[in-house]
Amino acid sequence: MNLFRLDASIRTEGSASRALADTAEQAWLAQHPGGVVTRRDLGVQPLPGDAWTALAGAVVNPSVPAPDEARELLDRLGAELLDADAFLFAVPMYNWNVPAQVKTWLDLILNHPRLGVHGDWPLKGKPAILTLSRGGGYGPGSPKEGWDHATPYLRRILADVFGLDLHIAEAELTHAFWEHGVAARAGRRVDEDGARAGRRARPAGRPADHGLTPRGLSRTSWARRARPPARPVPPAPAPAPAGPPSPSCGSRW
Repeated sequence: MNLFRLDASIRTEGSASRALADTAEQAWLAQHPGGVVTRRDLGVQPLPGDAWTALAGAVVNPSVPAPDEARELLDRLGAELLDADAFLFAVPMYNWNVPAQVKTWLDLILNHPRLGVHGDWPLKGKPAILTLSRGGGYGPGSPKEGWDHATPYLRRILADVFGLDLHIAEAELTHAFWEHGVAARAGRRVDEDGARAGRRARPAGRPADHGLTPRGLSRTSWARRARPPARPVPPAPAPAPAGPPSPSCGSRW
């Protein structure tokens, strides 16, 4: 079994998206002893932007073929995905969208003859988790509701274009611990533990039995806290035994 892991944070330490992905990777390895993890770290080694320009230019102008380096890069990127049985994408939100290095990677992959929009869906149905971190709050009712353009875009590409069985584990308000105004602007109350983590984990579709499930993340310190059990409702007192109606009641009913 082969797990493909993509990291994109420019932070190699203290990254929420990497921390979530670490836990998902450990859960997958626990269920697949001897499994192999193929890694590509775009935060540390971003791809050259001119590779996509050359490949896309060759499509619109076949008289100017792309250089061998660009085609070889595309073949390597495609092989990493085609050889994988499961996928783990660790992506932070930068400037309300995906990081530039992720967009470059996706643009290159979409040029692949099998993985692009005109391909044969070789990844369809394979399990994948997206661990996505956001510094602020963008949920329903927050002041910046609708500003998160990363999550819907990645869901569209990974689930709809690639056909992956995608689940999303989210870390939100990751800046709240050191920037207390973030929580207030999000319109939420965040305690110290929640501010350190800001973590939520929820599925983005039907769970799949592949070891990369939000349930695997729910046992971690950044998973959404379980709600306290509801207080039991005491039973209603038994009604008093009915007696013979009085003459005054009979006229009222």
